[in-house]
Amino acid sequence: MSTLASAKVFPQQSDSISYTISKKRINNTPQIKTNIKPYRQSFGFIPYNTFLIGSSKPAIVKQEKILTVVRVYPNPVDDQINITLKLERETILTIKIMDLLGNEVITLSNERYPSGESTKSFNIPNRLNSGIYFLRVVAGVETSVKRISVL
Repeated sequence: MSTLASAKVFPQQSDSISYTISKKRINNTPQIKTNIKPYRQSFGFIPYNTFLIGSSKPAIVKQEKILTVVRVYPNPVDDQINITLKLERETILTIKIMDLLGNEVITLSNERYPSGESTKSFNIPNRLNSGIYFLRVVAGVETSVKRISVL
């Protein structure tokens, strides 16, 4: 016990010491000044002449629609399908039957068609199983898709 009595006891410091955190304030934020115009997306075709003239507002020309699929009948299809369509100008027309996953099953037509309204008839082969398919008609860069049911 003599060792305990000879031990020196150190006083404990109080926990109430206040710590100060210094904050640095920035009064002047840097400003970047440029002459960059904001981006404005324009839709349509901008003629080359507007760049030559230097017009501030370019004329937007609306492109006309080439293909209009009027009717696909009979639906549901058994052995023959009729397609009534209207073309504004002569173009190469591709007509395909696609499955639900987008895989090409049959190409019905891939030839040049004249302008105007016309009705085309196509025979559906027997190897086509009954179910739901899509008829994809492509004229130039335009595509029209119609849903058909095969019995």
